[in-house]
Amino acid sequence: MFYLFLLTSFSNCKKQKEKIAANLVTIKAETDTISKFPNYLTKEYVLGLFDYIKNDDFVMIPKEISNKKIYLRKEVLTAFLAMKNAAEKENITFTVISGTRNFEHQKNIWNYKWNKKYKKLPPLERAKRILEFSGMPSTSRHHWGTDIDINSLSNSYFSFRKGLKEYNWLLKNASKFGFYQVYTSKEKGRTGYNEEKWHWSYAPLSKIYLEFYNENISIKDITNFEGFEFAQQLNIIADYVNGINMDLLK
Repeated sequence: MFYLFLLTSFSNCKKQKEKIAANLVTIKAETDTISKFPNYLTKEYVLGLFDYIKNDDFVMIPKEISNKKIYLRKEVLTAFLAMKNAAEKENITFTVISGTRNFEHQKNIWNYKWNKKYKKLPPLERAKRILEFSGMPSTSRHHWGTDIDINSLSNSYFSFRKGLKEYNWLLKNASKFGFYQVYTSKEKGRTGYNEEKWHWSYAPLSKIYLEFYNENISIKDITNFEGFEFAQQLNIIADYVNGINMDLLK
């Protein structure tokens, strides 16, 4: 009888330990899922399908660094202002000429180029031409509030005199503040958009957002604008969304 009692106790103890272990695994999995991405990060967020103006995490940048109303995430603006102040000590000035753009804003840019600027081109070639410098709505990093265009939208501006000095300063110092050029030279095989010396991204956030995008967004989410049907053929997620500076990839 005593032996049977011990055997039963041992069996119950073993089952209890197994149950506890299983619960711990479940708790860990749930914790990992919860902590991997911030709560506000949703498919709608990374697709630009939200009103950033009414979002408390976004703020309009000061008028002295832009001639129009531009919004960024608060963390990004704080980092940019720190970078701007450091640059000014070396007589370099940065102005933000573009920041957050939601789906509709990006759609207006895309559809203008589709219906007017490049309308004489065959549809597939038209999409490719637009994609040299403009992202399809739902795929633009500007949806996230982490990316900024600085001083000029011309690569040639950053190749001479004042612009070259600014660009060299950014290459040397921007990473200290969390910023990296998104679309670097394509000489080493980078795919997607052409080089943009003006486009910089706040890596501490944008790397997280890109990881979320890659795990949750598929071709079927890229829709509702002219030419969206070419997204799959153009390998838009792999070659364009992820065709970026390696320093911005996880």
